[in-house]
Amino acid sequence: MTAKNLTVRWMSAVSLAAGAALALSACGAGDGQRDEASGEITEAADVNVFSLEVGDCLNVADVTETQVESLPTVPCSEPHDGEVYAETRLKGDEYPADIDTQAEQFCYDAFEPFVGMAYETSTIGAGPLTPSEVSWADGDREVQCILMVEEPVTGTLEGAAV
Repeated sequence: MTAKNLTVRWMSAVSLAAGAALALSACGAGDGQRDEASGEITEAADVNVFSLEVGDCLNVADVTETQVESLPTVPCSEPHDGEVYAETRLKGDEYPADIDTQAEQFCYDAFEPFVGMAYETSTIGAGPLTPSEVSWADGDREVQCILMVEEPVTGTLEGAAV
């Protein structure tokens, strides 16, 4: 199964705390159960990274690898510590040497409009889910941005301003 790279960095009130690389490697993950009308996750499940969507809520605190094939999703009404908040597609045929820089800049730029507070002053961590070299070779160009909080929350982090 093809994996993607996930890095979530924690922010302190003034500066970036130590970076934390998170990941999960599990085969057999699917698309997850979704409400037909809203598209929201309706049952907790490991979901293939290629099936994640903006607005999906995750439990990633216990993820410990540096590449992921799936991530544990939950309905946003249940306690969770992560959320997919933005996505973009990178361009080009060659795997970018600066993929981390491109992805982190995109996630940084999308952070304040979503959270409602500057990245540097927020207590919320954030980082990208990026194509691995293998998934890039298979046509993957999608970068997704993941928020992460230390204490589980219910509902979306949109507009949380913390």
